[in-house]
Amino acid sequence: MTPGHPERGVTPGVEVTTGPLGQGFGNGVGMAIAERALAYRYNRPGEVIVDHRTFVLCGDGDLMEGVSAEAASLAGHLGLGKLICLYDDNHITLDGPASMSFTEDVLGRFGAYGWQVQRVEDGTLDLEGIDQAIQAAIADESRPSLIAVRTHIGYGAPHKQDSN
Repeated sequence: MTPGHPERGVTPGVEVTTGPLGQGFGNGVGMAIAERALAYRYNRPGEVIVDHRTFVLCGDGDLMEGVSAEAASLAGHLGLGKLICLYDDNHITLDGPASMSFTEDVLGRFGAYGWQVQRVEDGTLDLEGIDQAIQAAIADESRPSLIAVRTHIGYGAPHKQDSN
């Protein structure tokens, strides 16, 4: 997949080097803002040049950071409907269980920011559920979307599943 912190030019499809947790989320919001600005500037009736979506992959550690909260609030305020965030809700951080330091209702917070929020309960096996959630997010271009996908880190690995 990716190094500890995704790096541009190392992994295909990774377009920015992120660094500390939460910065990739903020980069994604910035890219969605840029898409909107470029579409406004260059698209004309019958001549659509800029028309894409920005996908962000993040985890518990990312959404614990203040920078992601501020960026999420801005994205909701701006109604960035082409921004879709897949949240790997595995309840684990580098330091151990997320519950040691993080107990807030993430979906409730994002809903309050004006995001469409969805949950896929079995992100390990329910690929159809993930696809349906993504399609629903694509269909709603009036607001950004957060899809919380409940997964198990190390799924199937003896003595490793659900551990840091």
